[in-house]
Amino acid sequence: MSVSLDGFVAGPGQSREDPLGKRGVELHGWHIGDPRATGADEVAAGWLMRPRGAYVMGRNMFGPVRGRWDEDWRGWWGPEPPYHAPVFVLTHHSRAPIEMDGGTTFHFVTGGFDAAYAQAVEVAGGAGVDIAGGASNVRQALLAGVIDELTLDVAPVLLGAGERLFDGVGSFGFEPAEVLHSPLATHIRYRRTGAG
Repeated sequence: MSVSLDGFVAGPGQSREDPLGKRGVELHGWHIGDPRATGADEVAAGWLMRPRGAYVMGRNMFGPVRGRWDEDWRGWWGPEPPYHAPVFVLTHHSRAPIEMDGGTTFHFVTGGFDAAYAQAVEVAGGAGVDIAGGASNVRQALLAGVIDELTLDVAPVLLGAGERLFDGVGSFGFEPAEVLHSPLATHIRYRRTGAG
């Protein structure tokens, strides 16, 4: 997760025009084409984009449509999303799965985080499940104790408001395993304490 120095993963005012909120895109320069990106950023982008067996994603990350699905929204990524695996999207409103190019299928789960995670583990076949954003989704995974490794890409940005990553998370339980840095971010891979 890309995060600001003051703990936000998205700025205030998330919308279709500003999907990451006001100034939220500043957290992501390290992997979306800032010319100051370095080899450390490339390595961290490899961590981000390594293949997984399945993903669990929050509805806000999937798109800006709120409430019932009153339009045919198919995600921010175009016809071939970068996941190339099943993606289980948390939502309160049912919707038929959407098959996309490149092997990504979005499944919409109304039974909560635990149900989505169980489905992802089942289809992943031991290949690993990634907890994609947003902040609420990652918080639920932290609270459920299902994250073994957490990468934070800390951008030297103060957003002042927005969506915090750790609100309501009472303890951390991870230790740094690897750290890389560039002018755009400090990339910290944490592993659960005691995880091998």
